Amino acid sequence: MSAALTVSAVSKRYGELEALREVTLQAHPGELVAVIGPNGAGKTTLLSIIAGAQAPTAGSVEPGPGRVGWAPQQTALYSKLSVAENLELFAHLEGVADPAAAVERMLEQTGLHERADERVARLSGGNRQRVNVALGLIGQPPVLALDEPSASLDPAQRERLWSFIVGLARAGTTVVFSTHNVNEAQRYADRVIVLAEGQLLFDDAPAALLREAGDEGEGDLERALVVFLAQRAADGEQRA
Repeated sequence: MSAALTVSAVSKRYGELEALREVTLQAHPGELVAVIGPNGAGKTTLLSIIAGAQAPTAGSVEPGPGRVGWAPQQTALYSKLSVAENLELFAHLEGVADPAAAVERMLEQTGLHERADERVARLSGGNRQRVNVALGLIGQPPVLALDEPSASLDPAQRERLWSFIVGLARAGTTVVFSTHNVNEAQRYADRVIVLAEGQLLFDDAPAALLREAGDEGEGDLERALVVFLAQRAADGEQRA
């Protein structure tokens, strides 16, 4: 199967700060890929580069800008506009050939038909996040990048949102998401990418990260991540 997303030796510098160091990965159609790691690891930077929201200092991403949907953690919704008006505005911004049809498709796909005429300011956090993801999908991109999609949602809202995201992947969309909730990565991701200090340290299935940390069962991925990062830090100190 050919890759839907290819990140090749991507680096990003902000002055003296090296936020990413030659990160390379691939993702295939229908894959759910979680990007996890400690604060400051470079997760948001990587996702924004994948989405074309900023350019890398070095390296490349395929597909290029305009072919990856982007749903940042800080939503870009216009609170005084209705759900349908937000979708229509972004359809025009994306240059969609038939904005009205795109709005109808996204209302159907997100289950927001009943909220179409409601102002975004009146929506629950979960529904606002669904609109945020819908904006990233309005141009029907083959790849969707989500930065902390379930942050600040309650358990019921998270469950509905993840049901929607999993449905996208099953329909063939490649989804790359960051999360501080490592249990979400364990539950939903086909693969986990571990970043620390801008370096990619691990790229495999959640079960493989458990094994790497010495857990052969269906254990706690969050604990496994902590153990894995501690092991890598100790290895680095020994080499130094």
